[in-house]
Amino acid sequence: MTADELKGLLLTNGAIFKVEEISNGTLFRCSAGEVFAVYNTGKVVVQGKKTDLARTIRSHAEGPICRPSPSPAGPPQRPSAVTSARPVFIVYGHDQPAREKLELLIHRMGLKPIVLQNLPAAGDTIIEKLEKYIGENGEAGFACVLLTPDDEGHKAGVPSAKKPRARQNVVLELGMVLARLGRRRVAILVNQGVERPSDIDGLIWIGFERDVDEAKLKLLQSLQAAGYVCRTDAL
Repeated sequence: MTADELKGLLLTNGAIFKVEEISNGTLFRCSAGEVFAVYNTGKVVVQGKKTDLARTIRSHAEGPICRPSPSPAGPPQRPSAVTSARPVFIVYGHDQPAREKLELLIHRMGLKPIVLQNLPAAGDTIIEKLEKYIGENGEAGFACVLLTPDDEGHKAGVPSAKKPRARQNVVLELGMVLARLGRRRVAILVNQGVERPSDIDGLIWIGFERDVDEAKLKLLQSLQAAGYVCRTDAL
């Protein structure tokens, strides 16, 4: 694990900390009493108060994603991609190509996407899946919601006011992820021309015309503001 990776984990988990340079590494002192030292070799030492955060960092430090794998040609190599630990949850309607491009974009940032429809059923309803994977104890720490022109609608009795709309289930799921993650951890990507639910007018949304890739810079900024450490070299 690198110092940037550890910093990203701490920010993603809402920790408040101070950073100190130490011999051959970096020290992070958290306000809740946890202390983490990450060395240039990639080794992480967890000290101080034993909390859920300390256990989370220890788990990631010992997990395979943070361990360099030995190379037959020489000593172990440190990972080239800087990644944040918690995946990014994706909610979408019927526009599968747009979802696939968003998924690829998140991969290119060095992050792990989770697609709602790809999750194992395990007897869970859609709502139960959302509750399981997002929120305080969920796996994902950020959500991207794609609003694409999958349906059409208008005010009753005014067919001339017909507008393209997102699927109703996507609007419901948008409300759920906002409630569980908070508005600073949700990026709303809106295809041009799609009617926006009135309740999201006060929220940050990212518009795109033809291709989700048009939204990559604003999405990157939203992820970084939420504490994610993203790759930019592949964008």
